[in-house]
Amino acid sequence: MDFSIQIFGEINITDNLTIYITETLIIMWIIIALFIALAITVRVKSRNWDAMKKPAGLQNLMEFLISSFEGIFLNSAGKKVLYLAPYFFTLFAFLIVANTIGVLGVRPPTADWSMTFPLALVSFILIQFSGIRHRPKGYIKDLLGPLVFGFIPVFFLLNVMGEFSKPIALSFRLFGNILGGLILMSLLYELAPLVFRLGLPAVLHAYFDIAVGILQAFIFTVISIAFVGLSAEE
Repeated sequence: MDFSIQIFGEINITDNLTIYITETLIIMWIIIALFIALAITVRVKSRNWDAMKKPAGLQNLMEFLISSFEGIFLNSAGKKVLYLAPYFFTLFAFLIVANTIGVLGVRPPTADWSMTFPLALVSFILIQFSGIRHRPKGYIKDLLGPLVFGFIPVFFLLNVMGEFSKPIALSFRLFGNILGGLILMSLLYELAPLVFRLGLPAVLHAYFDIAVGILQAFIFTVISIAFVGLSAEE
């Protein structure tokens, strides 16, 4: 069975550089467009919000989501890196939509490792940034390892490998879970008898596309936040 990603076109930048317009890229553009439209809507409506009045409607929803996520962030990373909360809130919202969009019958973009690895790479960069910014000496000491017996290169290499393993593990965890659900649903539709295709797919879609999708978005985001918080703390 072919689970390859569809390619709808290509753009030749140079003789050696070609950008392929894939299914993952198109769906990601659609999700980004939806988030931009939502951001514009919230921005326009927020002009009429009065902080002195009881919130209602969209204002109530946005305040609930932001305050709830801020609580999760503070519990996982602390106040020192709270300025990174807006990025991780956006990441969490994006992953929920990207993971669960398969319920509409399209391929989730996070079922493509070329989508999950850049997201994990950004988390990796933020981890190193928070360590260098908030505790540069401690960050360097952590990389060098225990210096009781002097500098031992093997400890330094192991610590560096441990840091570089974080984005790889994060990206493969998200990619593997979403792709696994996609493969199982595809096998069900193609191989299962017709009698099992009447009600069973709806139950499995609710599990693989919604429950697992939201759970994996939460796990990816919280682990990234925890790594950032640990990197910033002594």
